[in-house]
Order: sequence, then C-alpha cells, then structure tokens
Amino acid sequence: MKSVLVTGGTARLGRAISDRLRADGWQVVTSSHRGGAGADIVADLAAPVGAARLFSEALRILGGVPPDALVNNAGLFAGEDCAVEAVNLEAPKKLTMLMAGRESGRGAVVNILDAAVLSRQASPSQASPRYMETKRSLYEFTAKSAALFADTLRVNAVAPGPVFVPEGMHEKAAATLLGRPSAASVADAVAFLLSAESTTGCTIPVDGGQHLLEAW
Repeated sequence: MKSVLVTGGTARLGRAISDRLRADGWQVVTSSHRGGAGADIVADLAAPVGAARLFSEALRILGGVPPDALVNNAGLFAGEDCAVEAVNLEAPKKLTMLMAGRESGRGAVVNILDAAVLSRQASPSQASPRYMETKRSLYEFTAKSAALFADTLRVNAVAPGPVFVPEGMHEKAAATLLGRPSAASVADAVAFLLSAESTTGCTIPVDGGQHLLEAW
C-alpha cells in the first residue's frame, strides 16, 4: 500500500482529499495544527522546525520509510505575514526537499495553490497581504522543484477556485464559467496527479473556468 502525507488533512478541502485517497487505497497520514482535530500528527507549520518535526513524525508512523507522496494542503489565509509565509510557502518547500532526499523510488508532491495565481485577479479582500504572494511563489517553486528533483520526485500542483469561503470570512460568490467547483473535483485532480507517472511541473486549475473570464 502506498502512503501519502496530507497537511491540513482533517478539515474542509484537506478532508476531501484525504477521504478520496483513502478510497483509492492509499495509507493516508494527516496533520493539523489543532489538537483534537482527529489528525495523525499535530504540527505547527508556522514554527521554524515545524515542517522537520512533522516529517520526522510521519517517518515514525510509517516505520522509518518516507511517504510515497505528499500533498501540501495546509494554508493560512490571514494573520501575521511571517506566519502566512511560513505555512503557505516555507513549510511546503521544506517538506518537498525532505521528500527529495528519498533513497529509492520516485515520490510525488502535489501543492495546493489558488486559481488566482493563473490570472491577474486580485486576492480576496480579507486575505493577508502576503497570501497571494506566497501562493504565487509556491506556483513558481512547483516548476523549479520539478526540474531540480526529477530524479526522485514528481512535483505538480492543483489551483482551486472558490470551493470554500475561508473560515471566518465573508466573500461574495465569484463568477465562473462552469459554476462553483466542488471539493470532490479538487480531490479528483490531486488523485490524478499522484498517479500520473509521466506528469511533472504541471498546475491544474479546478476553478470552473474562472481564470478564463478576463480573456473574454
């Protein structure tokens, strides 16, 4: 059975991804920053050593063997800039580099972005000023790391559109061509990228065609 570490894997989009991968036969290890959330690992990815501790704990759970795949789903929409950058960008980069150190087999990484990185759309009004900057940087890192770590990793991304309004926020429904995308459709894209052995450096938008609207 292949194993996958899903950060932020017990709530909202992360839960949908975790449930889909379990249904596909993956051994899913989940993390959350909240105790009592039902995650396998409680990890504060905003802490300087949070990502390293999370990976070490995942290794322990998996009997000393690195996970076959990683889904960098945990994200921070608002808050202190340093925390937003740590969770949305630095932790995924550190976890990807730890995955790249595997000694056998080619692993897979899927980064969860934001469909706005594929267009000139502004970030949601209540987002941290650093939110879209970190998502755009992670988009760029996806391609760079796919090339750099090709011997040991495939690195891809999914860019969801307006699936959920962020917790505690109130945003108007965004216009799309195909309607609001579902969490299940995002999970489908993640599952595809984890199984697509000849695909790397790719970002799939799951936004109901939202990124196309400005072209018309």
